[in-house]
Formats: sequence, C-alpha cells, structure tokens
Amino acid sequence: MTRRPLVSAAVVVAVASATAAVAVAQFRGGGRRVITAPEPGQGPVDRGGIPTWPVDPQFKKDLFTFARVKYRSTYERQSLAWYTDYPDADLNLSFRLQQYTSIKVDPQPKVVELTDPALFDYPWLFMSGVGNIVVDDEEAAALRRYLLNGGFLMVDDFWGEREWESFAAAMGKVLPGRAIEDVPRKHAIFHCPFDIPDDRPLQTTNVNFARQYRSTGRTWEREDAKEVHYRAIHDDNGRMMVFICHNTDTGDGWEEEGTDAWYFHEFSENKCYPLGFNIVYYAMTH
Repeated sequence: MTRRPLVSAAVVVAVASATAAVAVAQFRGGGRRVITAPEPGQGPVDRGGIPTWPVDPQFKKDLFTFARVKYRSTYERQSLAWYTDYPDADLNLSFRLQQYTSIKVDPQPKVVELTDPALFDYPWLFMSGVGNIVVDDEEAAALRRYLLNGGFLMVDDFWGEREWESFAAAMGKVLPGRAIEDVPRKHAIFHCPFDIPDDRPLQTTNVNFARQYRSTGRTWEREDAKEVHYRAIHDDNGRMMVFICHNTDTGDGWEEEGTDAWYFHEFSENKCYPLGFNIVYYAMTH
C-alpha cells in the first residue's frame, strides 16, 4: 500500500502545550442520535450540526480520512456492530484533528468493507464494537494484505473475556501466528504529541453508564472487564499494525462530547481526545 502524503509529506502536530488535556469547548448538545447506517461509499453523512471546513481542491486526495470498517457480526446491535458510535465519533475526531493539529483532514469520514479495493486508499482504519466479529477467508486475506503493506488498524469498544476471545479468533485468521502483545503505558503512543501521565486512568465507559455510576468511580461495564488492556500486533520489522483498546470505549468520548458537560471534561477532554490524537499521530509517523 502506498501511503498518501500528509501535510507536505510530514505529519506535524501543532499543540499549544505538552499537557494531556485538550482545551476544547463543546459545540453540540442533546443526546445520542438515531442514525440509519449507510452502505459503504454512500454519503455525505448527516453531520448533525458538527462543523465542516474547506478543503484545498489541489490537495483533496492528500488528506487524513477517518475510515471505518463495515465488518460482519454473528448478530448486531448498538455496541456490538460495525456502526458502534457512528457517525458522531468519526465526525468529531475528524473535526478536532483539523482544529487542534496541522494534519489536513477530510471533513467527510468514510465507511469501507474489507473486500473493497478502496480499503487501500486509507492508511488508518477504525473498528468498533467487535465482540461478535466474523471474517471469511476473502476478508481475512484482504485485511492481512492491507496491514502487511503498511496499513494501520485501531480497534475499540469491546468488553470482557468472551468478546476478547471472539475478536482474537478473527485476528488469528487475519494474521495467523502473530502474537498479540500488551502495550505498556510508557510506550510512545501514550506520550506523543500529548504526554498522557502513566498513572492517569484511561478506561472510558459509555456516557449513560458513566453518569449512572458517577458517584462510585466505576468505569467498567462488566465484572470481567475491570482492567483496560491496550494491545498491539506488529509486523516482522516491529512496526505496529494493529492497536487494540479492550475494556474501554474511547469512541464514546468522541461521539458524546456534547451530551454531558461532566462527561466531556472527565473523559472526552482528558482521555479520549488526547489518546485518539496520539494514535493517529503514531500511525502516520511509523
């Protein structure tokens, strides 16, 4: 896969300080939107009031694009399907990236299937709600080819041991024989460009659960999911191909930034946006 150049062939993140807090202001209120999931390639998506921005027509193909994978599941429901946190997570992270970094970002996120040749147009992919994911041989081969040729996949929002086993089995089919390794908090992905303190808890739950348990400090959604795990799969040269966020819902911190002021400051601003920026930055510079 040929990576598209970003910001004149170099990703330079412009940050006002090296703190792990993103000084942003909420721009959307209300609650979770009910969205009819589009077919891959359809668009533009309903922005629901999320701002857009102009794109230089000379460089419209040289942009970072939030590309979400439409995968198959044994059964689907919100939080256990490819459209988990869609589309506001995609729109909000894209907006914040262009607002607070010098990365040139496509205002229109994309949805792509694993067997779509367009998969190779996007150096960064996102999967969410993967607890019931299934892949056939053709899909596994396509994702394997994408990853081994320079692509990067972020996986988020699945909880507990059963969902982990389901996802790990699917990845074993995609990348057979490759280890899934824990990523320590001292790793660069947690410290550049935003230096997230090693002792800052990053586990994020969905906004409704967070509000329900606000007074208790509970941030896990299941009893077998008390500890957040960040894990990765690497290629033969040690390049990170897959970054996995297990027992946490980073995408809800993007999706629900306008729903609740406390949730915004506690999770979106201090955890989910800094981590999201760092993951994109790391993927595009390694």
